[in-house]
Amino acid sequence: MPLDLHRKGAGRNDAQANDDYAKGRAMTLLDAAREVRERAYAPYSRFKVGAAVRGASGAVYHGCNVENVAYPEGTCAEAGAIALMIASGETRLTEVAVIADSPSPVPPCGGCRQKLAEFGDADTPVLLATTAGKTLHTTIGALLPGRFDASHMSEVE
Repeated sequence: MPLDLHRKGAGRNDAQANDDYAKGRAMTLLDAAREVRERAYAPYSRFKVGAAVRGASGAVYHGCNVENVAYPEGTCAEAGAIALMIASGETRLTEVAVIADSPSPVPPCGGCRQKLAEFGDADTPVLLATTAGKTLHTTIGALLPGRFDASHMSEVE
């Protein structure tokens, strides 16, 4: 079930209020990722990751990594969040947050970068964070330049 993380005051018109609101939305998304990270199943690596994506409707969908003793069969946090978004009926994401307990912010793996690119735009903001508070702001396009997308599948003449 998606989280409802809308904030009051979203309709104010002055630039500072809009900037404050945007920062608040990102932190709320990060809070959702932080919360779900605690539920990660990582008995082998002990490396828990949480992710949250905001759908075009404004709803927040979260996921955590789920390991398996057969390592390639695990699920990444980002993939879990995207799966919940799709299962809930949305197909577009507008923001992403990922958090892990690491010395520096951890970017999504290559497969998850492609998954994010499938459902977001190149300029979709991505907030990467550590549990200690370090953050890195980037975009899907910066994480996956030259991405493979539907335009590459267009009909050949």
